[in-house]
Amino acid sequence: MGARSGARSRVAFWRLPFLAGAALALLAGLYGGLALLVGELPAAGRAAEHHGPLMALGFLGTLICLERAVALGRGWAYAAPALGLLGGLALLAAPAGPLGPLALTAAAGWLVAVYLTLLLRRPGWELLPQVGGAAAWYAGGLLWLAGGGVPDLVPWLAAFLVLTIAGERLELARVAFLTGKSASVLSVMAAVIGVGAVVSAWNPDLGWRVCGAGMLATAVWLARYDVARRTVRGSGLPRYAAVCLLAGYAWLAVAGVLWTAAGLPPAAHVYDAALHALFLGFVMSMVFGHAPVILPAVLRVRLPYRRVLYAPLALLHGGLAVRVLGDLAGSDSVRTAGGLLTLAALLVFAGCVALIGASPVRRRR
Repeated sequence: MGARSGARSRVAFWRLPFLAGAALALLAGLYGGLALLVGELPAAGRAAEHHGPLMALGFLGTLICLERAVALGRGWAYAAPALGLLGGLALLAAPAGPLGPLALTAAAGWLVAVYLTLLLRRPGWELLPQVGGAAAWYAGGLLWLAGGGVPDLVPWLAAFLVLTIAGERLELARVAFLTGKSASVLSVMAAVIGVGAVVSAWNPDLGWRVCGAGMLATAVWLARYDVARRTVRGSGLPRYAAVCLLAGYAWLAVAGVLWTAAGLPPAAHVYDAALHALFLGFVMSMVFGHAPVILPAVLRVRLPYRRVLYAPLALLHGGLAVRVLGDLAGSDSVRTAGGLLTLAALLVFAGCVALIGASPVRRRR
């Protein structure tokens, strides 16, 4: 028994290449985003062109695939993060080719299979939004392979991430006090976001508005039923995670309002605000809140909570508020300043996580 326990406690070094590939996609995506903010940067062409897919799929998609493969515990499931890693690297390769979109779409298909296997193993309504999210990634990938541009993919990527995070949040937080009626409401909201993505293929403006309505309703539902409303009154990691979650839900609501009001925005500044309120404000806040729980589970390493994690969180939300205000005011300089602050927040958070993970264990006396 002791030997088995010791084997389980060993660091899963063999999973590090998946995380390294996701980290590379993140860094490339941030570099591409910086180029889009400040102008031409050396060797930023591919990274800037694929900024969105690198962040949403090469980074987040690969991480989600890896976490789900660990949860399933079957060797074949690791093909999903492997394909995500390959796709992210291929997007950066020159000359451009179909390998990147093809590998990332295949990763989505494999992720659907992982979710369906998990659903058969332990049926539960909290997995249904996640299955829908993976299916949205796959459908968006098919559209990408058919020649769709990034604006065409955005509703599908939004559906993938919003539904995945909502389902995983319910799974991780174990919101056991929900009634069947409350659970069915979430399914309806998931369907609304999915319908919006489908509609966007024929009528982009209407599709964005429908997605926005679904996101706004999802934000209200999460803020109402998530256990974070209770744990935010606590201390330590539960309180920190709750702050991340509640702040993220606020940005999801902001994104929902922008998407619903503007549709597919004709103005570049409003488009920028609508995208980053969702993908930075909501999604990255979820990453900040879940990292201290998910990374130890994936790598079998300790990642103790430290109050310093509030610093990049405050920088993220403060910088994003500046960016969105700059967008809505039509000020390029304010938007750029906010964008630089959010980029710094992501790098500072990554540095904090690395330093905390490498620091010696504090022993209580």
